[in-house]
Amino acid sequence: MKNFARHASRLTMMTTGLVISLSCSAAVAEVVAVVAAKSPLPEMSRNQIANLFLGNTSMLVQGEAVIPIDLAVGTPLRDEFYTSYAGKSPAQIRAHWSKLIFTGRGQPPKEAASSRDLKKLIADNPRAIGYLESSLIDASVRALLSP
Repeated sequence: MKNFARHASRLTMMTTGLVISLSCSAAVAEVVAVVAAKSPLPEMSRNQIANLFLGNTSMLVQGEAVIPIDLAVGTPLRDEFYTSYAGKSPAQIRAHWSKLIFTGRGQPPKEAASSRDLKKLIADNPRAIGYLESSLIDASVRALLSP
């Protein structure tokens, strides 16, 4: 009887843990790299997009530089973007930019205060690139890469 109670208790704890972890993963929004609907930028790989946001590469659109725009530091969608596209944690991104700024080799992307602000900045500038929750994509912006 003691073994049954012990196993039942373990099963209950494992089930509870699974439910909690599934709930947490469902709370993270699906992040999609986007540009203005009329942007001439072609589809890109996750690696190409990450390199633009990390300052490792630049790209030209109609002879002018592409402008990556981030969400504010600490925003869950920003953290999800860098984890998903660059495979880096928020601490690794801070360290990356600290090094580039200190050595004078780059500046981090401009930041938008909210997803709605970011969407407007992207929609209004065919040279801008950013990321949004997939649910916010409409006729004003288009996905560069489907997740």
